[in-house]
Amino acid sequence: MTGEKRRYRMTKRAQAEEETRQRITQSTAVLHEALGPSRTSVSAIAAHAGVRRSTVYRHFPDEVALFTACTAHWMAANPPPDPSPWAAIADADDRLSVALNQLYPYFRRTRRMMESIHRDEDVMPLVKKMMGGYRGYLAGLHQLLMEGRQSDSARRRHVEAAIGHALSFPVWRSLALEQGLADEEASELMCRLGRAAQG
Repeated sequence: MTGEKRRYRMTKRAQAEEETRQRITQSTAVLHEALGPSRTSVSAIAAHAGVRRSTVYRHFPDEVALFTACTAHWMAANPPPDPSPWAAIADADDRLSVALNQLYPYFRRTRRMMESIHRDEDVMPLVKKMMGGYRGYLAGLHQLLMEGRQSDSARRRHVEAAIGHALSFPVWRSLALEQGLADEEASELMCRLGRAAQG
């Protein structure tokens, strides 16, 4: 076999391996969204991806590797709203309104995965660990949305609680899915809560 043919076969093999890895990663994301991580077995992932269990383990030797790849894949396809433009909005109430009017449609688009992940967060330590980045994102939003608000310590606690409440996916789920509010209505209601807490 010539060197050129050998390189060609190696390239094709590498491409096939990468395609298999991607298929496993995508299957994991699909099943995590539909069933939740705690109910998704390696056997189910293998069957969905059309490979053997041993192939899954060859690409992802443990849950951490599999969850990390799945999370990166899903986040690349579903990036949360970029808060950097919100920092230029001087009025705190306007800033909150803009933020929620972008965050709530994101919650709606990603609700199936968010529901599964939130449900499993307390029963799977790895899920809780993987949620660290999302929690950090919300903490950053909270800090940004508190800028320019009440400095009085007693009232500030109420404002902080109202903002944190407004950023919560379960709160959005209750308002939008259980109470039937449109995202704009849910956003306005939470903005009213923020203004009421502010005084």
